[in-house]
Amino acid sequence: MRIQALTDKLREERTLSDAEFEELFAILSQGASGPCADQVRICNDIPQAVCSPEEAVLYGAARQVREEYYGKDVYLRGLIEFTNYCRNDCRYCGIRRSNRNAERYRLSKEQILDCCAQGYALGFRTFVLQGGEDLSYTDEKICDIVSSIRSLYPDCAITLSIGEKTRESYKAYKDAGADRYLLRQETSSPAHYRYLHPEELTIENRKRCLADLKDLGYQVGCGIMVGSPEQTLSNVIEDLRYMRDFGPHMVGVGPFIPHRDTPFRDEKPGTLKDTLHLLAVIRLMLPGVLLPATTALGTIHPVGRELGLLAGANVIMPNLSPVNVRGKYLLYDGKICTGDEAASCRSCMDRRIERAGYRTALVRGDCAGFAAE
Repeated sequence: MRIQALTDKLREERTLSDAEFEELFAILSQGASGPCADQVRICNDIPQAVCSPEEAVLYGAARQVREEYYGKDVYLRGLIEFTNYCRNDCRYCGIRRSNRNAERYRLSKEQILDCCAQGYALGFRTFVLQGGEDLSYTDEKICDIVSSIRSLYPDCAITLSIGEKTRESYKAYKDAGADRYLLRQETSSPAHYRYLHPEELTIENRKRCLADLKDLGYQVGCGIMVGSPEQTLSNVIEDLRYMRDFGPHMVGVGPFIPHRDTPFRDEKPGTLKDTLHLLAVIRLMLPGVLLPATTALGTIHPVGRELGLLAGANVIMPNLSPVNVRGKYLLYDGKICTGDEAASCRSCMDRRIERAGYRTALVRGDCAGFAAE
């Protein structure tokens, strides 16, 4: 099959020509819409885990590669969404500054440390502090929080996801004890970036931030929204080229989901299939990367995260935020797991991971080969 040849080439050379990427995605799209009789079961314990023969070739190769680097391990990240204030006004985001319907909150240092204590007791060894670009959290405050977590939990990784900062700020966080930084570029196309973001934000500065983070020694995560408004296949191929050239340690790929209080409220969401295709392609292109099966993927499909694992993902990020604020951190509509206690969320993830044929690994879960860089 042609899909086999393209998959093999991607696995061996870690790239394709533009024409070959277009052909690959066309084959996958056609196969995914084929007759039900042509479906392949890829996990007996998950009834929904069926796909076209073409997709099965791609997903099978992606699983083989992720298991070469990570075995059957799936890493958990304890997500702490500590503020939903944001100075930016991105057109797709539910916590954009102009959303008057958002119920705003900020967690104190003590509340954040309480989340870490609960997460540590449950076995989490990575904490992810995520929030809007909230200027009330000065560099001094962020460094104080990070250094306190580092002091209390020296065996844990600390990840920040707090947006665009100066190189000096990033260095201060690193010196305080931060290990990783997540900053999705969302799209690599300047024109598409301008469509999604307010005028004062530019892809050039976003990429500057990512370059600074990598140069400072962080494990760095970039990524895109799948199916965002006005996204084209050419945009996606440009994103793949950027990610391959940049060499991230983590890639966050999730479907666009509209939020009712944004200009994109009536736009169509990204699809499960397109997201799974990209997860598998990225796994083959960047074999050692840390690749989450995102909450957004679970939002658009009941077993979306399990299917993400079967397409090559190896990270899941349960929520450690206090239950009373989870429903307020809504980047998109319909977000799942906003009412679950951390312990029940953790046990639920274990069951989901096991059902997909993998196992929860209670370790930091660093990017393969990072220590050797």
